[in-house]
Amino acid sequence: MTRLCLVRHGQTDWNLEGRYQGQSDVPLNENGRAQAHAIARELQDQPFTAIYTSDLQRAAETAEIIASAVNLPVTPDPRLREINQGEWEGQLVEIIKARYIELWQQRSVDPASIRAPGGETVTEVARRIHEALNDIVHVHPKGLVLIVSHGLALATIICEVRGVPIGQAYTVIPDNAKPLWVDFATR
Repeated sequence: MTRLCLVRHGQTDWNLEGRYQGQSDVPLNENGRAQAHAIARELQDQPFTAIYTSDLQRAAETAEIIASAVNLPVTPDPRLREINQGEWEGQLVEIIKARYIELWQQRSVDPASIRAPGGETVTEVARRIHEALNDIVHVHPKGLVLIVSHGLALATIICEVRGVPIGQAYTVIPDNAKPLWVDFATR
């Protein structure tokens, strides 16, 4: 069994504005960098065996800041990216709800399998994340591994390890730059 420390990237301006980021490569803001430094201090004495991160800059920068505190290299993995929100990326939630009324209502009923136009479903994200974790756990079967990723991507892991239906992933999105510890075995 591998012990994972899941960390959502630090804050971005789009987080503050209520914009869907998805796979848009949005940088950390100053507060996000401060959050990353704070969690680096919190985790500096952990005996991590590896650090993996999404290749999007908000997660990668968070991971690099933590890595400097624990003296480990960072391995980027694009499979750890956030959900692809397609046409919704960069838009405010209120605008999405108003412009895509029917689709938003469908997503409220079936959040696991409804996709934004041109995007991914939560189920597809969960599959991609699970594949990445299985590979990581295979390499570090008894290790302590830091995973820096994104809200919904990490929520799919939380659902899996807690036995929560994947359709409830939006309800378990972790806060920015807060560690969450889980045990994960290949399945």
